[in-house]
Amino acid sequence: MARIPKELVDHIIQTADIVEVVGDFVQLKRKGQNLWAPCPFHNEKSPSFSVNPAKSLYKCFGCGKAGGVVQFVMDVEGTSYVEALKYLAKKYAITIEEEEKTPQQQLEQNERDSQFIVSDWAKNHYHKLLLNSEEGMSIGYGYLKERGLNLSTIQQFELGYSLDSWDDLLKAAETAGYEKKYLEKTGLTVTKTDDQGHDTGRRYDRFRGRVMFPIHNISGRVVGFGARTLKRDDKMAKYLNSPESDIYHKSDVLYGLFQARQAIRTQEVCYLVEGYLDVLSLYQGGIKNVVASSGTSLTEGQIRLIKRYSDNVTVLYDGDAAGIKASLRGTDLLLEGGLNVRVVLFPDGDDPDSYIRKVGDKRFTDYIENQSQDFISFKTTLVAREASNDPVKKAEAIRDVLHSIAKVPDAIKRQVFLQQTSATFGIDEQVLITEYNKLVKSPAAKQSSGGNAGNYGNGAGSANTGYPPSSSSRPAPAARPMSDEEEAEMLMYGGHEATVEILGAGVSYQPTPSDAEKEDLPDMLQVCEREVLRLLVLYSSLEVETEVSVAAYLLNQLEDAPFKTPLFAEMWEICRQELLAGRFPDARMLAQNERADIRSLITDLATERYELSPNWRTKEIYVFNEVDMPKLACDNAVLRLNKVHVQRELDRAMERLRVPGLDDAEMFEILGQIKNLKQLDNQLAGMLGTVIPRGA
Repeated sequence: MARIPKELVDHIIQTADIVEVVGDFVQLKRKGQNLWAPCPFHNEKSPSFSVNPAKSLYKCFGCGKAGGVVQFVMDVEGTSYVEALKYLAKKYAITIEEEEKTPQQQLEQNERDSQFIVSDWAKNHYHKLLLNSEEGMSIGYGYLKERGLNLSTIQQFELGYSLDSWDDLLKAAETAGYEKKYLEKTGLTVTKTDDQGHDTGRRYDRFRGRVMFPIHNISGRVVGFGARTLKRDDKMAKYLNSPESDIYHKSDVLYGLFQARQAIRTQEVCYLVEGYLDVLSLYQGGIKNVVASSGTSLTEGQIRLIKRYSDNVTVLYDGDAAGIKASLRGTDLLLEGGLNVRVVLFPDGDDPDSYIRKVGDKRFTDYIENQSQDFISFKTTLVAREASNDPVKKAEAIRDVLHSIAKVPDAIKRQVFLQQTSATFGIDEQVLITEYNKLVKSPAAKQSSGGNAGNYGNGAGSANTGYPPSSSSRPAPAARPMSDEEEAEMLMYGGHEATVEILGAGVSYQPTPSDAEKEDLPDMLQVCEREVLRLLVLYSSLEVETEVSVAAYLLNQLEDAPFKTPLFAEMWEICRQELLAGRFPDARMLAQNERADIRSLITDLATERYELSPNWRTKEIYVFNEVDMPKLACDNAVLRLNKVHVQRELDRAMERLRVPGLDDAEMFEILGQIKNLKQLDNQLAGMLGTVIPRGA
């Protein structure tokens, strides 16, 4: 990645006006302090996309996209951090002079640039051969025309043809002045070796007599090629792809994503197919939000690419049972990646390319809309049909489906899928729940699912994470759902009914939730750490006392490393270093950080959906405003954080008390610690003005 001096980065960010930059893509209208518009990243009728000019931040309260001016360019253009900075620099006529690289860095950059250049040249060479050479027109273009592709699609995807010659590309590259080593590094040419593996000095073209499909990265640069032979030779691979190189990593590329990215955003769904021709036929048929894994197994890197543009993916399966079963694992990865997965199955013998050519664009679109079903339902029906009446196969099929359900991050969706699975297999839901809990508790399952799955409540005495005991149980009356902060407050200040009195110690103590309960509850420590960080980021320069800023006050109130959450601790240190350097930590600047997780955190801390109406002040109704009373807000935040630490110490002391084999001296020592900690906990509660639980 190019290195741009920090001072220049700061200058670009300070110069860029987020209202101007966003205004190039959507029409903003002022409403209160913020400006609003329909979101450029998803379809909506009511504007939920907000821009805060003062903080130079944007947030869509519909799809969740948020960030600063750099992040907006990254999101809307699909570029990297450095490319977004260059975009802004160009818009505001700022010259970028990159920092001088080390000789090694310069060499690596030159190597990559040279590979990009030679790949782009090869793409143009193949494209010209397809449209201008006799062989290319008669064989390559004839084949593409036979497959129903028109000239516009061919040009849009820059398709080409490689002559059926051993060294056509090699000779053309030498004539054009390109070095052989870059042809080899990109896999365009191959070096022949003898039986002992020694270089014979002979080089030849990798791609010969094939239709060429250039593979673009997300920025539109050619990184490799897919090539289809038109010869009927069983010994020859039908498709041949470029090998891995410095610029081409198969696991991080999706064919067609460069052309499809805007359509995926606006349509709010990505269609995933297998082959190049599937993408081309659907794109030509008006379905432009389509990408292909290019025949390779789906990877986590490819899933992250899809998620950058949409949380919804529909997999279009060929009507081939063997192919479907081979694809199921990749679809499980989509679930694990947090995507909403649906499936369309084509009639046996058809793939997306053949089916759209058979029935036409309109009927194809209607078909995928009508036949689309969620993946879990699809998989459940598929494996249930295969299991038939074989009890052993049926049990294996159920476990297979439960493995997929365990990968779904959303608890409510898991509940619905379990109920659907119960109905499909005709098995009691309670039995499924019990088996599911066994699965997610096993170490292997937790590792494979990334810790996403939560236990499913299975009756009295079980660890309930929000699921009902069974579908036949009578649900409790509905109540207003609590926010994470409210739920954390409830736990911190006495939300559990049961208390345990420690005899002889004169104290009572509320037990903490069980491990299973904790899975679906907010982490109180994170909630309190986040609140301190929010005040620090939003009001760093505000004075709590004469010549004492919020930043200085909080940094003095807390130790150098007060946070246990890794990202919060890093953010705290960044703010501390800013203050030590004589600068206030500023949300506008911090939200443009090179790291995506820090940008996301700052935006989350600094954006709110609702503003207080001016009518409240007009009617002289007083509403507490932390801006007017920053010291009170800071003191409360610090006290709450300290209270959580005390309660955690109480937890640890209680755990020590449960250790078997304690002698009387050890027990009374621990009881003394518990008593002192409980007194401190009560003092902190009193300072916060909270009600101390009865019996404390």
